[in-house]
Amino acid sequence: MTTTDTRPSALFVCIHNAGRSQMAAGFLTHLSGGQVEVRSAGSMPADQINPTAVEAMLELGIDIRDQRPKVLTTEAVQASDVVITMGCGDVCPIFPGKRYEDWKLDDPAGQGIEPVRIIRDDIHGRVQTLLSELGVEPVTSVAP
Repeated sequence: MTTTDTRPSALFVCIHNAGRSQMAAGFLTHLSGGQVEVRSAGSMPADQINPTAVEAMLELGIDIRDQRPKVLTTEAVQASDVVITMGCGDVCPIFPGKRYEDWKLDDPAGQGIEPVRIIRDDIHGRVQTLLSELGVEPVTSVAP
């Protein structure tokens, strides 16, 4: 990352970095068209992304199959303007001056496609709101 990057940045954090945070990162990357620097991480990363989350995103034309769960680092938090947690509890480091949001979302782990679609669509709406709050006009749209 360069210090001259003036794009807003967002970090999505959940426990396993395999479902919710990956879907949110996929939406933000897709909708912002690169206007937002997007990160995701987990406090206890899984071995792979939830295949049902991948399937749900593919239904909307967003491919997150190439993503891998990543461990949450202090550097990722420090480098982000907005940190959005999704059930990671007290393990998320807090730094003064950072904007934090906690999105209460069901965990898609072990769920079938129907409940995961509901979670996906909730995340989609929240990401659209986040884009607006960041002053970024979506370059594309998806229709859940």
